[in-house]
Amino acid sequence: MADRSFHIAMYPWFALGHITPYVHMANKLAERGHKISFFLPAKTQHKVEAFNLHPHLITFIPIMVPHVDGLPLGAETTNDVPFPLHPLIMTAMDLTEPDIEAYLRQLKPHFAFYDFTCWLPALTRRLGIKSVVYCIISSATIGYLLCPARKTLEKGMTGSDLLEPPQGFPSSSIKLRAREAQALAAVTTMDYGSGLSFAERQLMSLSDCDVIGFKTCREIEGPYGEYIGSQFGKPVIFAGPVVPNPPKIALEKQWEKLLSKFQPKTVIFCAFGSECVLKKDRFQELVLGLELTGLPFLVALKPPMGAETIESALPEGFQERLKGRGILYGGWVPQQLILRHRSVGYFVTHCGSGSLAEAMVSDCQLVLLPHVGDQIINARLMAGDLKIGVEVEKGDEDGVFTKYDVCKAVRTLMDHANELGKEVRTNHAQWKEFLLKPGLENSYMDDFVMQLHALV
Repeated sequence: MADRSFHIAMYPWFALGHITPYVHMANKLAERGHKISFFLPAKTQHKVEAFNLHPHLITFIPIMVPHVDGLPLGAETTNDVPFPLHPLIMTAMDLTEPDIEAYLRQLKPHFAFYDFTCWLPALTRRLGIKSVVYCIISSATIGYLLCPARKTLEKGMTGSDLLEPPQGFPSSSIKLRAREAQALAAVTTMDYGSGLSFAERQLMSLSDCDVIGFKTCREIEGPYGEYIGSQFGKPVIFAGPVVPNPPKIALEKQWEKLLSKFQPKTVIFCAFGSECVLKKDRFQELVLGLELTGLPFLVALKPPMGAETIESALPEGFQERLKGRGILYGGWVPQQLILRHRSVGYFVTHCGSGSLAEAMVSDCQLVLLPHVGDQIINARLMAGDLKIGVEVEKGDEDGVFTKYDVCKAVRTLMDHANELGKEVRTNHAQWKEFLLKPGLENSYMDDFVMQLHALV
């Protein structure tokens, strides 16, 4: 087996923020001659087809998503529904088990990569297939929230439990505020489809698999990965940064024209992924904070709650004041290409794992504005452990940021005399150099593949 290729099935959670990194991983494995059968919702295929760099080795297999009462007709992924309906998407995904079993029996892959489908390891074990939890959520987040040391299934979880790390957790800068801990405890213990809580689902996935894989480097998250391995008694392998290859397409003319009007490294780019929807008052504080910086900016966000369009939610007089300096867009933008544009110098991010991976290898300075879940722990990792970004301050009691907090975070990075800004800029440059070091990714991927070989 060590000298030949193998066949991998992939079945990521029905969220574009999970499907896309799995496609990047599929590309890295296909580069080495391995065959990938990639299960994904039927109507989502066209959204990721362009990312398939090896169509002769990576086959997308469309899965028909069963309708579940309470979901809009045709809803397939978390991008199609608001957060409270995500558990119903999970229930729909669980109902695809018979189809997945039929495909696995027919395809006979060596491995199945998955994340949220906790029933998959029992199925693969019956079929003689090795199961790999390939985690998009950071190892720091899983270690902090979901390790057996917390005894969540036995005694539940409250916000106060999360104010302290679990027993044996590596020394780190991760510290949650009371409101954040409360919100994370609620999400971790909420029903997440088919009568299972999110915690139950993740603990089953991690306990029943053959191996746990993380999309990160030992140098960044090594101690957290090792902690998870010891907690679950599983081998843990690191895939390295899995930095997506730069798109072969150029930035569309409309964006090139808009951005090229500005001086190099002056534009603030603000984007919060494909799912985040802000409350209208937070959206207004955010754009007013960007206005206060005095810099040009591009805001690419979904319209806030209760607003049909992004323009209709703007503060009074905002568009008139910012004509030519503030660009606002409510649709999808090519984030990776915008981050690489010579005029863009700052990135206000929600701290999703995919966005951070792209930002760490860009020259843009990071302004961290997490909203929910693993984003909060990712932000503490970036601002605290690695010191490569500045987090926007929020009120301790209400967890709310103001326009002044947004402006202060950006100005910390703009001001070349600011000590924290200097440290963050230096660290970011060093990490970018490290992550793009020739051979780094190849050595991680080769080691990842070698460790998979050892399992079969």
